[in-house]
Amino acid sequence: MSGALVWSDAVLAAQLFAVDPAGTGGVLVRSRAGPVRDHWLAMMRVSLLPTTAIHHLPLHIADGRLLGGLDLSATLRAGRPVAERGLLAQSDGGVVQVAMAERLASATTVHLTSAMDAGEVAIERDGVSLRLSARFGVVAFDEGLEDEFAPASLRDRLAFHIDLNDLPVGETEVFQIEPERIAAASERLATPVVSDTQIAAICNAAAALGIASLRATLLTVHVARVSAALENNATVTDDDVASAARLVLAPRALIFPQAQEPEKEEQTPEPPPPQEPPPEGDDTGDENQQPDIDRTLDEIILAAVQSALPAGVLAALREESRDRSRSRSSGKAGAHQQSKKRGRPVGVQRGDLRSGARLNVIETLRAAAPWQPLRRREAGGHGAQARVLIRHEDFRLARFKQRTETTTIFVVDASGSAALHRLAEAKGAVELLLADCYVRRDQVALIAFRGTGAELLLPPTRSLARAKRSLAGLPGGGGTPLAAGLDAAAMLADSIRRKGQTPTVILLTDGRANIARDGSAGRPRAEQDATASARQLRAANIAGVLVDTSPRPQPLAAQFAAEMGAHYLPLPHADAATLSKAVLATTQGR
Repeated sequence: MSGALVWSDAVLAAQLFAVDPAGTGGVLVRSRAGPVRDHWLAMMRVSLLPTTAIHHLPLHIADGRLLGGLDLSATLRAGRPVAERGLLAQSDGGVVQVAMAERLASATTVHLTSAMDAGEVAIERDGVSLRLSARFGVVAFDEGLEDEFAPASLRDRLAFHIDLNDLPVGETEVFQIEPERIAAASERLATPVVSDTQIAAICNAAAALGIASLRATLLTVHVARVSAALENNATVTDDDVASAARLVLAPRALIFPQAQEPEKEEQTPEPPPPQEPPPEGDDTGDENQQPDIDRTLDEIILAAVQSALPAGVLAALREESRDRSRSRSSGKAGAHQQSKKRGRPVGVQRGDLRSGARLNVIETLRAAAPWQPLRRREAGGHGAQARVLIRHEDFRLARFKQRTETTTIFVVDASGSAALHRLAEAKGAVELLLADCYVRRDQVALIAFRGTGAELLLPPTRSLARAKRSLAGLPGGGGTPLAAGLDAAAMLADSIRRKGQTPTVILLTDGRANIARDGSAGRPRAEQDATASARQLRAANIAGVLVDTSPRPQPLAAQFAAEMGAHYLPLPHADAATLSKAVLATTQGR
């Protein structure tokens, strides 16, 4: 699909969403930060939703701020329970904008999707029982890598999925958008009617594309009505249905519809036996006949969907549709980070309770005690009944420190020289290290580089069996693109760190780089690129270990380790067990 068509669909999706934000659910924009995404968002804010309030949903928002609850500061001042509205209730009639949706916490996702389904927020906490209206649309930005996606439950509730990652800036032409047209379409949204024939065609198309979710079908029907309202049509036309199917069903497609097989032989059908004509006025003979428009509408919908499917999208969608259960247990060797809820206590600090932190009552009273005489004089007769006058600036929050979850990235040299020398020992050592990571509940990832590039064989996982299968199928041979392996490790480590985890890179190589970044052969250029990649790892402050797997220690490998800021392990005569013990001693001692 051309870039102009992608941008045209993105603009159309924005217009349809602006007509009915809550009814369409929202828009999932898979795009990293850049001018294309900024242009689309500016069009949404300025042209389509100029008067609609847009509320930003922080990534690690606390339940109290999201749902609402007891306003402790106002309660202490008033002497009676005072409730506060959460962000979801404040967004009623507006739009919730979610950045980095691929990192959204599971608890936040549950609260968000529950409010979208019910159209309200139920507050049953801190002695407060309320039900507040919360009808809103969602604009979620998915900035993940190839194997990172927004939660499936959120994606299922958003009608429009657009991908702007590969769209050049030159393709984002300016469309003439009339805000008055959007407002008028919102007013006549209840007028267009979808026929039973069109609903049946949408259901048939969803089944042919392998879409099992009923929400996709319902959203397609509703988007067809919104499209008719936008075009000022009294009834939903076939073009409205085709546009809705292209925008809603195409991004969710899991299989291509099977084409009808041609007949092997052309046989002349026998003439049917003569039948008496039905009595005049009797239409029972046409009862089971299906009109041709059903077949034609099905073909229109499937053709519209296929035109919107770019090459290779189905394989990505199959990976995207898999369930991804993420465990939140902490590792044992990660870096220390400040926490508000769990870990080892390390003191107190001033702060706001809405951030989800724990109140340290003793320190709060201690901070308020010196100010009691002054506050009583200021309050006069109003504060005579209160024993202790506490204000917002007295709040002291408990601070905790805990270790982050750790992810060990194994970068294995599978080139011809490594395969000739130590690839078998390297595989055995990595398997032993994987077993130790499994015991410590750490995640592991596996990157192999050979030939002209690097490949992520195993995304971060705790599955030891899956890691062993990926390692057992690792082939050997070809050139040594060391720069490509280091670049892949740096990119994966950056995504891991963005999730709040601690990455560690273990590089097993002989250091004999002979393939440059661009895939060209030549040892000087390859070594120069590898050195630059190693410096990027050191600049990112990523802990690492370089294991020299050559029969004789090479000065070049030690130089790469120094450029990486990694510990260098020359092990010319070590077997798999010795190699594993040495790496473990190094990583645990860092």
